[in-house]
Amino acid sequence: MKAVEIRQGVFWVGAVDWAVRDFHGYETPRGTTYNNFLIMDEEITLIDTVKYDFADLTIKNIAGIVDPARIKNIIINHIENDHASSLDRIMALAPQATIYISEKGRKGLERFFDLSNWSVKTVKTGDTLSIGSRTLEFLETPMLHWPDSMVTYSRQDRILFTQDAFGQHVASASRFDDEFEKSDSAAELEDAVVDYYANILMPFGQMIKTKIAEIQAKGFDIDIIAPDHGLIWRANPGKVLNMYLDMANGKANESVVIIYDTMWQSTEKMAVPIAEGIRAEGLDCRVVKLRATPMSVAIKEFWKSRGALIGSPTLNNILYPSVAEFLTHLRGLRPKNRLVGAFGSYGWGGGAVRDAYEEFKKMGLQAVEPGYQIPYRPSRADEEGAFEFGRTFARQVIEYHKGF
Repeated sequence: MKAVEIRQGVFWVGAVDWAVRDFHGYETPRGTTYNNFLIMDEEITLIDTVKYDFADLTIKNIAGIVDPARIKNIIINHIENDHASSLDRIMALAPQATIYISEKGRKGLERFFDLSNWSVKTVKTGDTLSIGSRTLEFLETPMLHWPDSMVTYSRQDRILFTQDAFGQHVASASRFDDEFEKSDSAAELEDAVVDYYANILMPFGQMIKTKIAEIQAKGFDIDIIAPDHGLIWRANPGKVLNMYLDMANGKANESVVIIYDTMWQSTEKMAVPIAEGIRAEGLDCRVVKLRATPMSVAIKEFWKSRGALIGSPTLNNILYPSVAEFLTHLRGLRPKNRLVGAFGSYGWGGGAVRDAYEEFKKMGLQAVEPGYQIPYRPSRADEEGAFEFGRTFARQVIEYHKGF
C-alpha cells in the first residue's frame, strides 16, 4: 500500500500484512498492519518502524515522500519486534538521525542493536520535542503493554500516536475507521477491538484507566488516534477510548459462555442441556469447543460474557490437555469480574472438575460450587441434572451481574 496522508504533512508509511495468521501464538484471521508515521516539518520525524520483513515497504513509502537521509528524528514508542526490528535499516539510510525513546526502551533496544554509533536520547512524561511548526509531547505508558511503552502527542495536529494501544489486528485497504465501517462494518471493527483487548491488554485494565485519566488531565485535544496496528481513528476517536474504559471497568454482556472440550462426546452431551438451562433463564449462551476454535477466539468469548462454564473430561486424573492449555493461557491474562463454574465427565476416577476449580482460585475468580460431573456417558437423568445446573448457574450470573 502507498503512503497515505492522515493530516496535512503527516503520512502513514506502514505496511499491510495480509497473510499473517499466527502473531506470537495469537491467531489473527483478519491479518494485521504495521503502522508507522512520517511527519514533514523543519525536522522530518519518523514515528516507529515496522516488522523487519516489511522494511522494504516502509522505506519505499518514505522515499515516495522524501529522501530517507533527511529524517532528523526517529521516535520509538515501543521496542517490540513488530515496531522496532527494522530500525537498523532506517538508521543505515539516516545515520545522522536522533532516536527518542523511554529509558526502559533504550535498555531494551540495547539487547537488539549496537547503539554505540547511534544518537539516542531518552525522554519521560512531559518532555517535548520541537520539530519546527509542531511540538511533540511524550507520555510514558509502562505495561501498556511492555515496560518501555509510551505515546506521542502532536499538539498542532491533535494526533495521539499510541503504539499498540487502541489497535486491532486487521489487514485492510482502508486506513481509517470510517472507511472500514463503510467497506466492512462497524460491528466487525468493534469485534476486532474487543479481540485485541481481550488477548493482549486484559491484564492492564487499571493502568489503562490511569493513563486515559492522565491524558484527559493533560487536556490533550484529540482529533485522531493513530495506533501501530489496524485502523486509524479519525471519525470517532472517542469511541475507542470509551470502549477501553468500559472494558477496563469490567463491562461484560449479561450472558454465559460454555467453553469445553470432549474426548468421547460425553462432556459435549452435557454442554447441550446446560446451554438449554441457561437459555431457559433468559440469558444468551454461546458454546465454544476448544479444538474447533482458535485460542484467541475462545479468550475473546470468555471476556465478552459475565459468566463462563468450563467443561472438561478427565484424562489421567487431571484436566483434558486443551482445557488445561486454555486455563493456563487465561490465568496469564488475569481476568476479573467474571463468575465461573465447571462441569465434566470421567471414567473410573475424576479430577478435571476439581482441577478447574483450583485454576479459578489461582485466578481469584468467583466460582459457583460445586460443579457438575458424571461418570462415563450422561443418562437421561444426568441430562436433566445438567439442565438444572445450567438454570442455577444462570440465576447466579443474573445476580452477580447486578453489581456492575
